[in-house]
Amino acid sequence: MGACLIGQECKEEVNINLNRVAISCGVCYWFLVIGMSEAFMPGATTIGVVCNDGVVLASERRVSYGYFVMSKSGKKVFQITDSIGAACAGLVADMQALTKEVAVYLRLYSFERDRLASVRSAAKVMASLLFERRLYPYLAQTIVGGVDEEGPGLYVLDPLGSVIDDKFASVGSGSEIAVGVLEAEYKEGMTVDQGKELVKKAAKAALARDIGSGNGLDIMTITKSGIKEEGEPFT
Repeated sequence: MGACLIGQECKEEVNINLNRVAISCGVCYWFLVIGMSEAFMPGATTIGVVCNDGVVLASERRVSYGYFVMSKSGKKVFQITDSIGAACAGLVADMQALTKEVAVYLRLYSFERDRLASVRSAAKVMASLLFERRLYPYLAQTIVGGVDEEGPGLYVLDPLGSVIDDKFASVGSGSEIAVGVLEAEYKEGMTVDQGKELVKKAAKAALARDIGSGNGLDIMTITKSGIKEEGEPFT
């Protein structure tokens, strides 16, 4: 039996397994997550920008735990459908599981309704999955973006499933630096090419100062013509 970490009796056993703390008391779980996040949560700089003719999503490739770089080629940008993508910050395993599950639900939706899901629908599905696991959450912040009948759209989600509609966003350990560049230089009606340059500039500023981010940038551009992925070899 484990003692409650915030001074109240917790009658459930505390199990610590690798990256995840399994504990039945949700309050205690979040106490552990918040207390350990700075030391063990992977760093990241993930950015999303809405443009006049599409959406740009990007994330750097470094996967770090504390001060140790686990990988220099981690992929944090994912295609969900032919017109929707997601960029994440957090545990890579949680990003992969979450985006795959959303992709399956959206494919089933398309088969049943004979129509493509909207960007907002994709964000709502992801939010529902995140909220269902709010006591034992996916440790990932996510930016969902894409193009549908209403045009380009971008949504930001936290680990509990909050959904925020925005024109630009940044999440991860380098987000404070990146969002300063976005705030200063983002303009309504930017083209995708202009959006890509802004994303690169914001990412470059973050990578220069954030120790948890680095080793290049994966960029996904989403337009009515489809999805295009490319890499930028930042240090």
